[in-house]
Amino acid sequence: MYLSFYFSSDVLMFFFSLTLMFSVFSLTLSDEDFGYIDSWCRIKSRDLHDVEYMLDHHINKEMVAQYNSTTKRWTGYTDYGKQSADIWNNDPREISRREIERITLCNLNGPELFDAVEAFMVPPNVTLRQEGPSSNPTLVCSVHYFYPKHIKVTWQKNGQEVTSNVMSTGELANGFWSYQIQSHLKYSPVSGDRFSCMVEHMSLPEPRLYYWEPTMSGSDRMKIFIGFFGLILGLAFLVLGFICWKTSAGRPLEPTDNSAYASING
Repeated sequence: MYLSFYFSSDVLMFFFSLTLMFSVFSLTLSDEDFGYIDSWCRIKSRDLHDVEYMLDHHINKEMVAQYNSTTKRWTGYTDYGKQSADIWNNDPREISRREIERITLCNLNGPELFDAVEAFMVPPNVTLRQEGPSSNPTLVCSVHYFYPKHIKVTWQKNGQEVTSNVMSTGELANGFWSYQIQSHLKYSPVSGDRFSCMVEHMSLPEPRLYYWEPTMSGSDRMKIFIGFFGLILGLAFLVLGFICWKTSAGRPLEPTDNSAYASING
């Protein structure tokens, strides 16, 4: 038996995976067939409120039936699984056995697991960038160096979740107990739209929003520079013209030499 963990932003999950002999289930299968059961505990808070216990029954890597402590029933997914679920659901001792397992595996281990996980939690490092042409761009939300593995990355447009034109790499191992994920959003630029990447992780007290601040392209910057230069040049000519006008307007008029003018014409 081995212990592993699974986490989400608001839910701590762990499971005990135990490979069992088929004789336990009174099955007659070929030597090549094999089966196992995954036992899951979903713990939503440290006070162990609403602990959920689940059993996934597999045969040859296919889940045939599942037990859930919330409904206290088995659900079958194959012909064999449905037959087995009917038998187990009509067994009055089945619920008692599963409740004992829930208390033993989930409730008794929950606080210690919370302590162990919190000691190793690492919050994500998030960056936003734009790829592709400005006419048909793609926003990329890169999330790095977080632990534990499970994380939720979504996109928002003007405060509303966006689900179309979204692609994700899924969680990838970085090594050294850390993970990374990338989410891509294709969008059509519209003036006034504001996009953000929302990250939910167990290490964060609440979902965190990272807003995309668009940067100008080289051609846009050149247009602004030319316009600004033209404005400065126009202001310079305006000031120069005003100075010349003030200078000429303030200069006194020279008197006319009438005597000289008269002698010449006389």
